[in-house]
Amino acid sequence: MHTFLFYLPFLLFFVLVAVYGERKIAAFIQSRFGPMDVGPKGIFQTLADLLKMIQKEDIVPNAADKPIFLLGPILFFTAIFAGFSMLPLNANVAGAAVESGVLLLMAVVSLDVLGILMAGWGSNNKFSLFGAVRAIAQIVSFEIPLGLSVLCVVMICQSMDLQEITRQQGLYTTDPIFLFGLKGMDIEVTQMGGLLSWNVVKSPLLLFSFLIFFIAGLAKANRAPFDLPESESELVGGYHTEYSGFRWGIFMLAEYGIMLLISFLAVILFFGGWNTPFINMGSFQWAHWTMGSYWEVFWLLFKTLILVFVQMWIRWTYPRLRVDQLMTLSWKYLTPFGLLLVFLCGIWKLMML
Repeated sequence: MHTFLFYLPFLLFFVLVAVYGERKIAAFIQSRFGPMDVGPKGIFQTLADLLKMIQKEDIVPNAADKPIFLLGPILFFTAIFAGFSMLPLNANVAGAAVESGVLLLMAVVSLDVLGILMAGWGSNNKFSLFGAVRAIAQIVSFEIPLGLSVLCVVMICQSMDLQEITRQQGLYTTDPIFLFGLKGMDIEVTQMGGLLSWNVVKSPLLLFSFLIFFIAGLAKANRAPFDLPESESELVGGYHTEYSGFRWGIFMLAEYGIMLLISFLAVILFFGGWNTPFINMGSFQWAHWTMGSYWEVFWLLFKTLILVFVQMWIRWTYPRLRVDQLMTLSWKYLTPFGLLLVFLCGIWKLMML
């Protein structure tokens, strides 16, 4: 309940800020002006767009399958937002009290495919249907390497509880942690804390798992260069071509929501979650000084927003892939490499025992 009360208003606020931020980032990267006129530096442009969107007529095509058409965006958003309920906010406020939080989160979020399919099929529009089929092929394909990268973390941490995975990456762990995860190393980092305890440092193989996770996460979120399901140059708007007004806004809210969710999950699995990056060094207890309920929320959000910025940076830097290139990346590269990492992580864990 605590996480729900935090993440719902935060998600709404995040979308307002992220849309404005992405426009400014795009303008900076591509040497354009971006929003400038509505408010100082255009800061009210997103709010003006929101008010305009709410006032637009909610149009349902005559030939559409009305129940499916209307339920599509609702199911899409519900599946994405339900994933936030699993995320631990800090050491004292956990997500849903389930030991298999990782598995449940991925299972719930995967239902977004049904929402996209309902939107594309219910629209009775060829562009919408093509966009839905592309989305299903893309999401199902990239969920395999995404799952393999998460499996690597589960094997190393021996837990599917997101709160426990986070605790193992900081001062709250009860087990000794050695640099690079190997016994016999001289530096024990349990009491040092900080980034030395993060999974990508303790187990360098997880750095490659993160790269797979991040690439697959971009495809899962339909972010460029993997935005084929809604490519304007080919499909007008893809699966949400026929939507207008607030229902179109629900799709945009969900897409920014999954971008945020992927970043949260990446931080929790690989970069210490709510743990501080600072290290205890002798009498300078930086890790202890920068921990606590409010500090932990700050670190979680700070690291997450860095990854959100990277996703925006990538969107306005790389061109869109072709469909065959997209499938090749998933099935010929990410999936085999993900399987190899699972095998190597198993050997790594045996060496740690």
